[in-house]
Amino acid sequence: MGPTELIILLVVVLVVIIVAVKSVLVVPQAQASVVERLGKFRGVAGPGLNFLVPFLDRVRARIDLREQVVSFPPQPVITQDNLTVSIDTVVYFQVTDSRSAVYEINNYIEGVEQLTTTTLRNVVGGMSLEETLTSRDQINTQLRGELDKATGRWGIRVARVELKAIDPPPSIQDSMEKQMRADREKRAMILNAEGERESAIKTAEGEKQAAILAAEGQKQAAILEAEAGRQSSILRAQGQRASRYLEAQGQAKAIEKVFAAVKRGKPTPELLAYQYLQTLPQMAQGDANKVWMLPNDFGKSLEGFAKLLGAPGEDGVFRYEPPKEEAPTTPPEEEEASVQAWFDTSSTPEVAEAVRAAEAVARKQVPSPGVGDSSSGAGTLGEPGALAQPPADSAPPARREEDEQQ
Repeated sequence: MGPTELIILLVVVLVVIIVAVKSVLVVPQAQASVVERLGKFRGVAGPGLNFLVPFLDRVRARIDLREQVVSFPPQPVITQDNLTVSIDTVVYFQVTDSRSAVYEINNYIEGVEQLTTTTLRNVVGGMSLEETLTSRDQINTQLRGELDKATGRWGIRVARVELKAIDPPPSIQDSMEKQMRADREKRAMILNAEGERESAIKTAEGEKQAAILAAEGQKQAAILEAEAGRQSSILRAQGQRASRYLEAQGQAKAIEKVFAAVKRGKPTPELLAYQYLQTLPQMAQGDANKVWMLPNDFGKSLEGFAKLLGAPGEDGVFRYEPPKEEAPTTPPEEEEASVQAWFDTSSTPEVAEAVRAAEAVARKQVPSPGVGDSSSGAGTLGEPGALAQPPADSAPPARREEDEQQ
């Protein structure tokens, strides 16, 4: 084979290879290729192996079918209250029709950016700065609806629009920071005032409870002290009465013994005169007795006394005759029984019960204000007269017996 034939063979092989390459189109997954034949749209090549007519078909554009995220630079927007804010937006969109994305708009990404800017200015222009800062969800929803409606004929579906940042002017930021600081200080002052108020209320309630408990304690102490004084006075009076009775009884017994001894001795006037003379020095003793007069009729007085108490004997001397003993009008056993209760020092059951009730009330816990029942029975703390009056039949037994005898 000559050199000429070899060159021709190589050219034919090269042409075949070029034609084969031009006839095969491999499209990756999630992409689409717009194919034109002689400058006219022929079709969209999907993912995988596609065959073309060499030198007649060509790929106009390759379109990414995945959802794309485009972040646009900050855009100055004027709010309703004439304040300029800078807003950063992020748009999530996806190409759904490759033919429309290629033939309906020159650059769909730039178109989405410009449409987002104009729609954002239209939406934010009807809001104040405070509404703009607090209504991001509302702005996002309106932007997505407007963009999706406008980009539908471009073969694009807008999935979501987010406001990445809203930056007011520095002067407005400074004013907002001062306002926020003032609001925080105001809330702090309110909380401090509320705390002090609650503390004062709790303190006042504690002092009120303490005052109530102290007053109730003083009341119960006064009641018990009065009851103790009453019982002490009663017992002291009973003791004094019993003491005087015993003293009188002892004096009566002593006088009876003396008179009995005198009666048994049958004294004469001479003996009485002698005894009287022995008593005179004792009568004369004392700082106040300076002069002591002896009566002239002293002997006659003794003689009259002897005649009064005695009778003349066989020798003419008056001797004492004891009178006949008179039977007592009240039997001794009855008299002892009537005064037996005077020596009883035990407390009466009524008094003991009253003291126990007072002690029980004193130990009872005072309820909180407004918690207890206002119609509680007698004996509850805070109701006067629960223990101030003793029982109606609390007089000592001896006094009751005397009243019955009278």
